[in-house]
Amino acid sequence: MMPMAQLPLVNISDLMTQSGVAFGTSGARGPVAAMTDAVCFAYTAAFLQHMASVGEFAPGTQVALAGDLRPSTPRILAACAAAIQAQGGVPLFCGYVPSPALALHAFSLKIPSLMVTGSHIPDDRNGIKFNRVAGEVLKPDEAGMKAQQVALPAGMFDASGALLNPQALPPVVDVSGAYVQRYVRFFGAAALTRLRVGVYQHSAVGRDLLVTLLQALGAEVLVLGRSAAFIPVDTEAVRPEDVVLARQWAAEYGLDAILSTDGDSDRPLLADERGEWLRGDVLGILCAHYLGAQCVATPVSSNTALEKSGWFAQTARTRIGSPYVIEAMQAALDQGQQGVCGYEANGGFLLMSPLHVDGRELASLPTRDAVLPMLAVLARARTLGCTVSALLGALPARFTCSDRIQNFPTVLSQARLASMQTGSSAEQRQAFENMFGVVSGTVRHLDATDGLRATFANEEVIHLRPSGNAPELRCYTEALSAQRAAQINVAALGVLATWQDA
Repeated sequence: MMPMAQLPLVNISDLMTQSGVAFGTSGARGPVAAMTDAVCFAYTAAFLQHMASVGEFAPGTQVALAGDLRPSTPRILAACAAAIQAQGGVPLFCGYVPSPALALHAFSLKIPSLMVTGSHIPDDRNGIKFNRVAGEVLKPDEAGMKAQQVALPAGMFDASGALLNPQALPPVVDVSGAYVQRYVRFFGAAALTRLRVGVYQHSAVGRDLLVTLLQALGAEVLVLGRSAAFIPVDTEAVRPEDVVLARQWAAEYGLDAILSTDGDSDRPLLADERGEWLRGDVLGILCAHYLGAQCVATPVSSNTALEKSGWFAQTARTRIGSPYVIEAMQAALDQGQQGVCGYEANGGFLLMSPLHVDGRELASLPTRDAVLPMLAVLARARTLGCTVSALLGALPARFTCSDRIQNFPTVLSQARLASMQTGSSAEQRQAFENMFGVVSGTVRHLDATDGLRATFANEEVIHLRPSGNAPELRCYTEALSAQRAAQINVAALGVLATWQDA
């Protein structure tokens, strides 16, 4: 084999254009057919070369990797492991575990890590999520990876980009135990005693770990809806069939709550005793309050009950995506803020600084986590002797709904939004109102932090945003009742559907 320096070099920026596999939140995602072994090898090599440039990787460094339960994940893991070895690193295979469990282990060792997952999107797509030694890769890191040139070793791939001699992954290193103990130590082994909960397992990678954790905290657990086929559970757009299932399970089994997650188990899905799924941004508010947080960062799409609650000394609104939430949390720390945390509208909770409850400390974990917000809500309900739904009564009456139009070209949605952002502020508001005034009336304010978010005179909100990792146009709505939020979401999607035909 020729020395790496003599091999033809591949520009990552060019490869992204050619393959159609682009960066989304904290990594690369794309169609499985486009994520060939060669593409995944190249992106992993680019990640490690960038890590070397910032002093976080050198020959001999361990690199932790894990994956979700998609059919394509083992193949992609093998390509990533081959890239780690080609760069002189040592693959540390952590198995098929939740993204936050992998991150917790890698952060503790101060080594880079990667998770092969497509999160909540269908399994005809997949991705690779990258972490630095102490946190997720941020937007400057994405630029650094895109700027890399990598060598593809001669004789390693066939003409289709498949590995000619894929190697078996190393023996699995257990990381689940430490993740479970993190929460058993913090909440206490009796935290959930006398609670009867269901776990909607579907195809989530953390489905068995979640059962183990709940039982370790004293709960009685029923396993529900386990699936051998991959189910794309999106915590921001719950499938109608999952709405029906949760209500049926709650009534049939007399449950106090139902817990679930997305595919890589970093986004929570919690239903109350009636089987009604809670919004992720509501979970975030309740979790931050339970933890006694002082400064909370969240994307602009999250429920405004955060500010209206009056529970927090400081809040920060960001673009959608954990890298932006992390940047805002880091800025708060740099300003001397204490008790800093954040969450996304999907419910993924990020802990930037240690927080304390009743003398117990929970160490920071600055990456999306699904179990913390669900456990915090259940522990709070048990302590107060109330139902999960009763906890919601302490929040201001603000309700959100979100859905999306699938197979909506990103270029088209961006063009449509841009057409409403020309001219003066008054002209922009009028352009939005011309489209959606029939739904919610007069536009009072427009926010272009991420997509286009309109607040109407009646305090209703319609927020439009192209997905960052799939050809989807997302619609977020907010109103004074859950019924109204859902109603205007349906109406807004009806307007958006006409965009495809225009």
